[in-house]
Amino acid sequence: MKRVFYTEDHEAYRETVREFLAREVVPFHEEWDRERWIERSVFARAAKAGIYALNVGEEFGGADEQDYRYRMIVCEEAARANASSFGLTVSLQDDLVLHYLTDLTNDEQKHRWLPGFTAGELIGALAMTEPGAGSDLRGIRTTARRDGDRWILNGQKTFISSGIMADLVIVAAKTGQHNGSDVFSLFVVEQDTPGFERGRKLEKIGLPAQDTAELFFRDATVPAENLLGEEGRGLHYLMSHLPRERLGVSAMAMATTRAIFDQTLDYCRQREAFGAPLTAKQHVRFELADMSTEIDIVQTYVDQSVLAYNANELTPIDAAKGKWYVSELQKRVIDRCLQLHGGYGYMTEYPVARAFVDTRVQTIYGGTTEIMKEIIGRDLAAPH
Repeated sequence: MKRVFYTEDHEAYRETVREFLAREVVPFHEEWDRERWIERSVFARAAKAGIYALNVGEEFGGADEQDYRYRMIVCEEAARANASSFGLTVSLQDDLVLHYLTDLTNDEQKHRWLPGFTAGELIGALAMTEPGAGSDLRGIRTTARRDGDRWILNGQKTFISSGIMADLVIVAAKTGQHNGSDVFSLFVVEQDTPGFERGRKLEKIGLPAQDTAELFFRDATVPAENLLGEEGRGLHYLMSHLPRERLGVSAMAMATTRAIFDQTLDYCRQREAFGAPLTAKQHVRFELADMSTEIDIVQTYVDQSVLAYNANELTPIDAAKGKWYVSELQKRVIDRCLQLHGGYGYMTEYPVARAFVDTRVQTIYGGTTEIMKEIIGRDLAAPH
């Protein structure tokens, strides 16, 4: 079935993305993985090439392009280039941090942060998770206390993507004393903030070049003008931005699943066993048929989710459905693709091996599969 989703303009953009990745990312991503660090100057070049921050207004250096299909193309091409750490870092900027900065900032804050972000000179991070608070955001214990024209932050965050590289971190903190939903607020903590310290760059089983960190706030002094949005609305802001974040996870998962499947199909056509290609074996053909069919069917859901997002109609429930199902599909398909590669699939020189470990986090971050099902289940059980 032909996929009718992109226009000629989208395909022209694809060539731009593909050329950029071939020149600026592919020659270096193995070195970045070894060093556990992406050379940050690449993000300025990516921004200049229009690889992210397209939907920022023209007055701040963006293209004011709201069509999420352009993001999908970046996901697809990064996956084909096997540049998982780079692709995820771009996704974190474009699908996560950017929309807090465009949606919640006042005019002064926009002029202070958006031009640098759009130029790829400012890297951002979102700090929600704590050692004792992951999916349960109400368990956040980091506090912020008003002291004149500043806020004093105390607490700890962990598993923060781009936490080492980030120039500014959006931090969720408790600003009230009771236990309601209106006790949390968001703050932009800049890198030179007194009392803000970065801890370890955490060791992960996958995505080695994409840094993940612990962050500490010990009487960190944040100017009052760095409050993001309204005081007490932090939990609402976090919840309202989850559909975009989860769509981003679905987009990356779908792109990687298809890329690894396509590479595995080529491998099975070329690899010979017992005097014939692997595709001459019925079992292999059935495995490929199963995966191809499920990928095509799930791709339709993701495409419809993108169009719904473009129309401002993507609901938190629909985003949760896509997030858990596509990420679980990715895990399942890549495991089967590795198996079809045999011993070569266990060698890190093959993309399927790296994708196998990079994929494992997909069902965890952005809300675990179990939390996604709970969200969907509660909605189904509620009176309508």
